[in-house]
Amino acid sequence: MTHPTGYSGAQIALHWIVALLVAGQYILKDSIASAWDAIRQGTDYVFDPLILDHVAGGGLILVFILWRLALRLTHGAPPPPENEPAPLKVLSHAAHWAFYAVLAIMSVSGALAWFADLTVAAQVHNVLKVVLLALIALHVLAIPFHRIVLKNNVMIRMIRSAKWELPS
Repeated sequence: MTHPTGYSGAQIALHWIVALLVAGQYILKDSIASAWDAIRQGTDYVFDPLILDHVAGGGLILVFILWRLALRLTHGAPPPPENEPAPLKVLSHAAHWAFYAVLAIMSVSGALAWFADLTVAAQVHNVLKVVLLALIALHVLAIPFHRIVLKNNVMIRMIRSAKWELPS
């Protein structure tokens, strides 16, 4: 498989849609967290539409991550910038695959916690919240590092889609 010069429009759209959904999951988590606590204590809770939003958001994230993964496997991803040091290329590659894994596991563990009442799944979900925040911080901090230190504009690949060329 050849490496494209950038991401496709679909890959870019899915990246930003998932980013917004993940942000919403963190911002609007209080209702489902309160309901989970009430269930654990054996008390009733009042249904809140934000609970459904959280559950549906997790499902959408899983669907979009699987879609994005399929696109990555079929269309590829652009290579790291040439001036990126080898250890950072390895770290970047690992971080990108970790995003797929963490987001998928969070979606599944959240569903298992909510629908199957599995406490261990809820614990996994909560641990991975911290891992995901660390990955997001690393991802966001890479932007000024690439721009200021490495003096490349790698972020443009996630803003403007690549021109795809058919193999000859």
